[in-house]
Amino acid sequence: MTTTLPAPTGTTRPPAVRAHRGAPLRDVVTMTRRETRRTLRSVDGLVTAFALPVLIMIVFVVIFGGAISGSTGGDYIDYVVPGVLVMCLGMNSATAAIAVAQDMTSGTIDRFKTLPILGPAPLWGHVVASVVRNLTSAAVVILAALAMGFRPEAGLGGWLGFAGFAALSVLTFTWISAALGLVLSVDSSQSVNMIFLFVPYLSSGFVPVDTMPGWLHGFAEHQPFTPIIESVRGLLMGTPDGGTILTACVWLLAFLAASVVSGSLLYRRRTAR
Repeated sequence: MTTTLPAPTGTTRPPAVRAHRGAPLRDVVTMTRRETRRTLRSVDGLVTAFALPVLIMIVFVVIFGGAISGSTGGDYIDYVVPGVLVMCLGMNSATAAIAVAQDMTSGTIDRFKTLPILGPAPLWGHVVASVVRNLTSAAVVILAALAMGFRPEAGLGGWLGFAGFAALSVLTFTWISAALGLVLSVDSSQSVNMIFLFVPYLSSGFVPVDTMPGWLHGFAEHQPFTPIIESVRGLLMGTPDGGTILTACVWLLAFLAASVVSGSLLYRRRTAR
């Protein structure tokens, strides 16, 4: 005797489908928490994220400020804070390259591949954790600058504009670093922060461009860090320039698009092996 089972209705879904609804977001959040915990447990990571930017600020304001202030036509601290802020945001974002390279070379990603999670969730976890950490670091730098005499003149709109611009900058810097971490070794990825450490010096971040040697003017005026720093300076001091902000956003969005696309393709190819 044969028993005929009733045909499943069209509204019935497998339990696995219901169980994994919303799983991609949950996977990214889980990987973000993982990277955040790793940062909090690392003394080096905490020093790089919070202590080093404040020390750099002290060096420029306290040690160099008296000698350089005459070239800026005002209080040097008001001039230098945006440059230090952008440089530190870039340096902190560069740690994502090291973290990604460690995951790629230590077998961690291979273990994640055996789990039922969103494939690029570990990469997005690095990016989101870096953005949150570096925006928090930016707040610490600004508080330290205020304690040392920094007096921004921005209104509510200027501060909101600065917050959005800083978030875009950190997101771009982090994606650039993460993409480089996919192709570099752990040792080589440590040199990524040199980009964000030295290139801002060749901009208007620390001294006006017209005080530099003439042969540097062209590069200093047209490299991306100059409009980025000038945008931050204008927003914080209540004198934003629409053209400068537009130029900076074009640079940032172009680098962001290129690094997201290249990073996603590289991650997919590396994890497909």
